[in-house]
Amino acid sequence: MDKKLTLSLNESVIDEAKMYAKKNKISLSKLIESYLKSVLDNKTRNEEITPLVKSLSGVIELPEDLDVRDEYTKYLIEKYK
Repeated sequence: MDKKLTLSLNESVIDEAKMYAKKNKISLSKLIESYLKSVLDNKTRNEEITPLVKSLSGVIELPEDLDVRDEYTKYLIEKYK
């Protein structure tokens, strides 16, 4: 069941969101609903992370200029040559 919701947002954000929604052929309401669903889904997934995985998070530090796609490409070339 749909229900109305009134939001107060910055005018420029509203204007940009309307343009984005129009460009992607989606209503602004559906766009916001999709965003809220994704936030809630991520929250649910984050709660399911085990303590072990949480303890490993951030263990590896990568250089800021690392190109992950380039490194993966190199890996695949080496693997399948």
